[in-house]
Amino acid sequence: MRRKEVLRALGIFQRATADQLWRMLRPTDRHDRITRDALNALKASGLVRVETRLESGHQLWVLTEKGHKEARTLLPKTVRISALRKPTFDDAGRPVQADGYDEHAAAVTSTAAVLTGAGYGTPLSWQTEIAHRLPYGYTQYADLTMRAPDAGVPAMLLEIDRVTEPVDDLVDKLRRYHDWFELLAPKADANKEKAARRQGAAVHEFRLWSRIYPATGREGYVPVAFVFTGKTAAQRESRMRRLEQAARAYFAGTPYPWAGFTAVDYHQAVPVVVTELERITADPAGAAGAVWRRLGRDEWQTLPEALDNPDGERLYQVQLREARRRPAEREAAHQEAQRPVCTQCGAKFTDERWQQIRQSSWAGEWDRLCGPCAKEAADRVAAERVARRQAEEAERAAAEAAAVKPRSRFGIRRRR
Repeated sequence: MRRKEVLRALGIFQRATADQLWRMLRPTDRHDRITRDALNALKASGLVRVETRLESGHQLWVLTEKGHKEARTLLPKTVRISALRKPTFDDAGRPVQADGYDEHAAAVTSTAAVLTGAGYGTPLSWQTEIAHRLPYGYTQYADLTMRAPDAGVPAMLLEIDRVTEPVDDLVDKLRRYHDWFELLAPKADANKEKAARRQGAAVHEFRLWSRIYPATGREGYVPVAFVFTGKTAAQRESRMRRLEQAARAYFAGTPYPWAGFTAVDYHQAVPVVVTELERITADPAGAAGAVWRRLGRDEWQTLPEALDNPDGERLYQVQLREARRRPAEREAAHQEAQRPVCTQCGAKFTDERWQQIRQSSWAGEWDRLCGPCAKEAADRVAAERVARRQAEEAERAAAEAAAVKPRSRFGIRRRR
């Protein structure tokens, strides 16, 4: 294991156990021995130290001042480095065991570890305690923000809940995220934003969040995940159901108002998924398994499946084409019912024949006949006309021949 990986991870998460770093950095290893060896080597170099030993028996590692400076050089400028944890001493100069590392902080790092181990980005994909400032003076901090575009999740905000705070507080967090997503970007035209609301995703171009987070690739705002851990499975399940009932206004989307449409407009909604840290660690596939549930659905799915909207924009486009097709079919059926039928052979007029009689200014002799029958009738009349003309010419020739008789020589002599 390269020491840079450990330094970067501790620079982002501030404190972590060898177990958490193993799951995050080397998930394919069978145990955390290589991770512990790397930490001990860094400790010998004066770059990391053990801050305390947890009740679980795990040592909690942090950066030293020297390690903090080196980690800063290894992190991209877009990634915020966590604050340095300085050692404390008592009056006699003896080191004091640090406190302040609670179960919530451990769950945050563990969540990032199991997600990274499942292929959702790298340690550099994560940031902690990112501020989302609201105009009414409140700042909503996300426990974690993840960017894993290669795994189909360009961005996601995560809240870690140990089943300790009221469900109403979770609903308030979701409400504040929703409010923040609707903030206009600086210098955005409010009138154009209102006009764009009917164009679905087009409205996001005017919003502040689209300047900070990448496009989600799906309808709606950046998804929010609630990761529950602690207490009993029944208590966690009850909590998820209560959150689902109370926060529906923020994630449910809006049905399209037209008759026959079952698609849902999610463009102004927050996609919300829930899971349990215990469920993730128990699944053989970890966070890559079917351990996520989208609020508003009953089935457990993989994360990309849970974030997908099969009843959203795609279904809307299908139903829109269907809605446009039905009137066209009715019009076509009506037109077909008006199509003329040949009075001679009973065949329907072709489009070309129908168009011919429509374009004619005068009613034709054979307008009630189809093309072949009309041609046959015209040919027959033409043949009859030719035969009649030939008969008349023969009759006239015969009459002229009879009128001009040759004179005999006897007749000529008599006149002499």
